[in-house]
Amino acid sequence: MKTHEMDLCSGSLWKKILIYSVPLMFSNVLQVLFNMSDIAVVGKFAGPIALGAVGSTSILITLFTGMLIGLASGVNALTALHIGSKDEKGLEETVHTAALLCLAGGLILMILGMVFSRPILTAMHTKDELLEDALLYLRLYLFGMPALGLYNFGSAVLSAAGDTKRPLYYLLMSGVLNVLLNLFFVIVCRWDAAGVAAASVISQYLSAVLILAVLLRSKENFALRPRNLKIQPEKLKRILKIGIPAAFQNGLFAVANLFVQTGVNSFDHVLVEGNSAAANADPLVYDMMAAFYTACSSFIAQNFGARKKERILKSFIICLTYSFVTGMLLGVGIYVFRVPFLALFTNDDAVAEAGMLRLSVMALSYSVSAFMDCSIAASRGLGKSVLPTVIVIMGSCVFRIIWIYTIFAYYKTIESLYLLYVFSWSVTAAFEIAYFIAAYRKTCQADAAFPA
Repeated sequence: MKTHEMDLCSGSLWKKILIYSVPLMFSNVLQVLFNMSDIAVVGKFAGPIALGAVGSTSILITLFTGMLIGLASGVNALTALHIGSKDEKGLEETVHTAALLCLAGGLILMILGMVFSRPILTAMHTKDELLEDALLYLRLYLFGMPALGLYNFGSAVLSAAGDTKRPLYYLLMSGVLNVLLNLFFVIVCRWDAAGVAAASVISQYLSAVLILAVLLRSKENFALRPRNLKIQPEKLKRILKIGIPAAFQNGLFAVANLFVQTGVNSFDHVLVEGNSAAANADPLVYDMMAAFYTACSSFIAQNFGARKKERILKSFIICLTYSFVTGMLLGVGIYVFRVPFLALFTNDDAVAEAGMLRLSVMALSYSVSAFMDCSIAASRGLGKSVLPTVIVIMGSCVFRIIWIYTIFAYYKTIESLYLLYVFSWSVTAAFEIAYFIAAYRKTCQADAAFPA
């Protein structure tokens, strides 16, 4: 019988990590395209005001989706551990606890986002001419949070089992629907920002339904059975032990970037719109690199559960190599093709010129983030999440805020603002790598099970 799962505990790591990660890379890119297609359609067919409105919400959308993705990382690590250790009861309890947890997370974020969206957008100094459209887009988009929570739950479970292809297929279907609905709602219905938000929400629910259908029909031990849906306190604690710090980290990155957006908003609207257009490269690059971080966590967790500790360090080194090379190739490639890339999002030459300033700084910066993020993912694969989160808060979040109020405040140039990324990644990476090496050595000296 054909199986979609992959054994992560045997065979060539170079080959299996690549096979595992490539579908995940495209899955991540398709999620990015939900928001990117929104910006492209409004930029082309609704004008610069709608473009600026949708673009100004990108950091907030990253905040909410990043928290759900972080929560799902706890699901992924614990599911992979139980698969590797062949603990069927623990696997069943983890899956059903995680389903309820991720749904609840999506609902909570939707409600909180609805309540606080206006104060946050105002605090970000969103331009008056952009505020109402940005608020409408954001509030409509938030209706998709429960679906996004469930999709990320399903994707985390399947990827922990080595199946990264089916999530790709479902996102491809929903992504195509998203683009078609974008064009219909904006061009035909003239809904502008509201139209692209509605298209994204509908597409997110489609992807959630498709991936839940797989888990409901599955005959594997990680199948979803409605009668078994129940919160198991011990499993909830272990998922949250990894997922909450990861979600908190993703949330704090977005909060730190709110300060960056506030700095961008201190310039004129042309530079704000140019930044919005060029910033579409960020999630494209980050999320393709992130496929290897998910691989790193899954491979390490499964091999930790199977007590094959000699494969742990190898998995880390291989995933780090792949992610670094991916970041370098994508960053340089986007810069080389910066003119057609920016043309996807704006017809205004001045806006495109402003966007090139960001791309010129970020092109060689993206790859540096691999050293930080891959080390964090490796530590989570070992069940270590709290201290890596503290490190990243200090090294990337706090460091960025300090940079804005010192370096950027002194030079007051957009280039000095963009340079904070590569410097914060470098500082954080040094400490994250040191922590993972220490955790790895301690793990190899003990024969203990995955930390409770």
